[in-house]
Amino acid sequence: MAEIVIRNLRKEFGSFTAVKGSSFTIGDGEFFMLLGPSGCGKTTTLRMIAGLELPTSGEILIDGEDVSQRPASQRDIAMVFQMFALYPHMNVRKNISYPLVSQGVPKAQVAAKVAEVARILGIENILDKPVGGLSGGDRQRVALGRAIVRNPKAFMMDEPLGALDAEFREHMAEELRALHDRMGATTVYVTHDQLEAMQMGDKIVVMNHGVVEQFGTPQEIYDHPATMFVADFIGSPAMNFLRFEGGFRPGETAVTLGGVRIATPELHEEAAGRQLVLGVRPEHVALSDAGAYRGRVEAAEYLGTTQIVTLSTAHGSVKARIPSGHVARVGETVGLDFDARTLSVFDAGTGRAFRTAANAGVNHG
Repeated sequence: MAEIVIRNLRKEFGSFTAVKGSSFTIGDGEFFMLLGPSGCGKTTTLRMIAGLELPTSGEILIDGEDVSQRPASQRDIAMVFQMFALYPHMNVRKNISYPLVSQGVPKAQVAAKVAEVARILGIENILDKPVGGLSGGDRQRVALGRAIVRNPKAFMMDEPLGALDAEFREHMAEELRALHDRMGATTVYVTHDQLEAMQMGDKIVVMNHGVVEQFGTPQEIYDHPATMFVADFIGSPAMNFLRFEGGFRPGETAVTLGGVRIATPELHEEAAGRQLVLGVRPEHVALSDAGAYRGRVEAAEYLGTTQIVTLSTAHGSVKARIPSGHVARVGETVGLDFDARTLSVFDAGTGRAFRTAANAGVNHG
């Protein structure tokens, strides 16, 4: 397997720039997620790593070798696509064995390798069946088998579970992550589904309009978003944004909203007379009679063990995830308490998070 290093990667299609100077490192054996909305540049980035697109500028290093201008055939990378891309006129065995047969591998070695892959994927019983009659899950396993049969340096996966229904997609995500762990593979995986990225990934790059907004572990990205885009894109419900005008100096541990001091992690930057945004996750909002910051209950959504309560405040709408046993009556005004350790403060103009004691190690794009 291999470490993959991306340095200042850029891709232009005429006057349109799809990827704008991306830099990050994919560790050897990592399950690495490229996450973002449609059109953000994640698939273009994957295709450049795989050699299906050549970068306009920048470097791609695989195992320490610069492969930026090499074609896909010279990179020892296997691809798995959303639509499987299987050969319909071949059965399962021939689909899986095709990469080895095309390389002239001896028949006995091909047979042994196909049997090993089929055992790993649990598809020994369908090896001689035509692929056309298989379920979506089995066809995806065959596509995975064809990718792993030749032990490439890395796997590139472009939304491989996107064509499956929601329930089976979750099951296949668990299987795919377990397969990755058994093989110790380096895997780069494109998705627009934040839950899939959080569930499967060791590291995540979040992209938007061709720019890397943030990269890090799922917990780092969830707990300490580097930008308002990341805070809004990751999490369900998304992070609450309370907009206000104010300022602070390095070393301060609070901001002021409507005359109420809200405790925050220690701030490491200075802002004066700026349009600011206080960010708080719904699960870090508590309702109380004593809270000095007030909100009016607009709705409550029962979710079993928890409920999502929507409140209106002087600085914006707030959603709170609270125990279902807590009674929140529509129309009443209640106090809001925020977990100071978890708050983020953003510049409303740039969307960038200010540095605090809590997010000092965050990797921005």
